[in-house]
Amino acid sequence: METIRQVPLTFRVVDTDTTITLTDFHAVVAGYTGRDPKAVQHHIDELAAIGVAPPPEVPMFYRMDADLFETSGEHATSENLTSGEIEPLYIRHDGKFYLGIGSDHTDRDIEAEDIGDSKRACPKPVAGEVIAVENLENLDLDQCTARSWVDGELYQEGPLSGLRKPADVVERLLTRTDIGDADFMCLGGTLPLLNGKFVDGTSWKLELSFPNGTTIEHNYKIKKGSL
Repeated sequence: METIRQVPLTFRVVDTDTTITLTDFHAVVAGYTGRDPKAVQHHIDELAAIGVAPPPEVPMFYRMDADLFETSGEHATSENLTSGEIEPLYIRHDGKFYLGIGSDHTDRDIEAEDIGDSKRACPKPVAGEVIAVENLENLDLDQCTARSWVDGELYQEGPLSGLRKPADVVERLLTRTDIGDADFMCLGGTLPLLNGKFVDGTSWKLELSFPNGTTIEHNYKIKKGSL
């Protein structure tokens, strides 16, 4: 499902004077992207115990409406319990790859009924900066540190070494879908919450730090009850 945004989405490429603009692209959120199969199965079993159906395949790719991906920093949600998660964002535009960050903001009340619907019920806030990736096979995020905060409190913190390699995720995405050579944006999975409990906050901060000192950040706010 390729969707066309009403408003183009523009990103500044870090350490360059260039920008990229995407309008017509496939929007995807990847789930169950943990590198350890036993840990992934344990997570699936935990969810099954509370009534969440197991995914038909692992990793799982959830197709989204492209308009959900947004850099504005201001978003509306329902009155339900919703929460975000920092994730690497894999972008392909005009055949070139870029790395960004975003939040798989999700409706946790709907999640027990249908994970895909819970993701599609919320915006996908993404940072307005991306890093150009010369060779996706060489992109290694194991030494990168991801953090998120909600209403000023640290919510997630850790390396991305527990996730499948970016090239692995993208290869599986392209193998299983009809994306072909078209542009796409794909959120690539996340790390555990520090206290294991979803927080229904209004002010979110995302950060991905690289060993060379480069950092991508994004802040966004959620307006409850406006959907």
